[in-house]
Amino acid sequence: MDDITHSAQFERSDLQLATEGEFAGWRRWTRDNYETHAGPFWHRTEADGRVRCAFRVEKKHLNGAGNVHGGCFMSFADYCLFAIASPVLQGTGVTVSFSCEFLDAAREGELIECFGKVSRAGGSLIFIRGELKSAERLLFTFSGTIKRVKPRA
Repeated sequence: MDDITHSAQFERSDLQLATEGEFAGWRRWTRDNYETHAGPFWHRTEADGRVRCAFRVEKKHLNGAGNVHGGCFMSFADYCLFAIASPVLQGTGVTVSFSCEFLDAAREGELIECFGKVSRAGGSLIFIRGELKSAERLLFTFSGTIKRVKPRA
């Protein structure tokens, strides 16, 4: 796979680079109003070329039991689909399928991280798998499919 730092996604005007704080050097997209409100969710490319995504759990991410809301995990995992696929996506895409397993809970203050991989990138579909963890604790696994969307005339 191409290095994410050399992909077209870095030419996007909605890609913000954090210059200070816990996520200094990480990037996030700001075009998606829902993700901006639900996050902030962040991603970066590690030295080995893998895309790493993360967010810090805040009170707004919690359900009534004080654990991260399942919808928050799903929203973050959908964000991760696109971050992980960005080196091969080369344009716009939409999620066409998503499957997940809830394995453990997370609480306020925890750092949630995701690593994943592109299982296959075809002409129009990209298949991705990933895991969400807090430290070494596996919280959530997912797989999804992104369909490349061609610009309309």
